[in-house]
Amino acid sequence: MTINWVCKHHSDLGKEQLYAILQLRAEVFVVEQKCIYQDIDGQDLEGDTCHLMAWDEDRLVAYLRLLDPELQGGDVVIGRVIIAPQARGTGLGHEMMAQALKQIEKRWPEMPVYLSAQVHLQGYYGRYGFEVAGEVYVEDGIPHIGMRRS
Repeated sequence: MTINWVCKHHSDLGKEQLYAILQLRAEVFVVEQKCIYQDIDGQDLEGDTCHLMAWDEDRLVAYLRLLDPELQGGDVVIGRVIIAPQARGTGLGHEMMAQALKQIEKRWPEMPVYLSAQVHLQGYYGRYGFEVAGEVYVEDGIPHIGMRRS
């Protein structure tokens, strides 16, 4: 795999890129994880929201979005974190977190970062300086916990 990392403000996304993002999110969150929910939540195209994408040639293999801290109560919010099934176990997730934190520092220096982690991934996000912020809650049948990096 030769990965090309691209981080774009929502206003710069091409329709093919947006289509690939929504297709991967539906494949993983709705079909694979069997979560029936409204993935298209109105936040993808708001404010200064950005989309971090990992492309292997013309295939989207990893993705997350960075929500505008002005619209999120002062935190940059990382969400919709996905590694495509065929790219799992390759270290791409670690590369994506490093890329995300680099983009956040560039776009919103010294802003705190928040994410909602599946409970079993607390240790993974802990490696990047995230600490538990709140109680465990269940979202779409999956236990989650808020985590923040100051």
